[in-house]
Amino acid sequence: MFETVLLSLSEGFVKSLEVFFLTLIGAIPLGLLISFGSMSKFKPLSFLVKVIVWIVRGSPLMLQLLIIYFGPGLIFGNNWWGSGSEGRFIAAMVAFIFNYACYFSEIFRGGIEGIPQGQYEAGEVLGMTKSQIFFKVILMQVVKRIVPPMGNEVITLIKDTSLVRVISVYELMWNGQSFIKSSGLIWPLFFTGVFYLAFNGIVTLLLGYAEKKLDYFKV
Repeated sequence: MFETVLLSLSEGFVKSLEVFFLTLIGAIPLGLLISFGSMSKFKPLSFLVKVIVWIVRGSPLMLQLLIIYFGPGLIFGNNWWGSGSEGRFIAAMVAFIFNYACYFSEIFRGGIEGIPQGQYEAGEVLGMTKSQIFFKVILMQVVKRIVPPMGNEVITLIKDTSLVRVISVYELMWNGQSFIKSSGLIWPLFFTGVFYLAFNGIVTLLLGYAEKKLDYFKV
């Protein structure tokens, strides 16, 4: 029985890892784009982006998952995501990427706006272009500022991957919980906690290493 439980949890953990890494791959660049939209000098655009971010950050991710997955079929009579596990997974990734992109956008915006304006002006005095100022002067300072809050969101994402089970994506938590229904066993749930703690521990160490490497940037 132990081998069966371990195999099932390992399969679920692989799915949780897929959700985690695909969310980061999609949400980081999208979050940067959203942050530029919220900082735009074109007021209607910045207002619209800020309202969208406010709505996404102010409502539960679980609610967003349910609306994104069931909404198109119920409202338009057409299930955009397709049927089966692949369709559910695609809907989950759309919800996760957009949700975390909105959170990341606020972190990016805070990091960029936190750089003193004098550094931009100094770069212009030296004859640097705007892109050179951003990539050679500003970027690493922004990275230094955003690593701690980004780290908090990444840790939260690890635990939030369990939410995809509400639309029947068979991740780690789903597989652990399934043994309660099928065999009346609760101890597999404790092993799911071990998986989460181990993954959290690895990510925490990596984030700590990244912060140390950036210590030479005093901001």
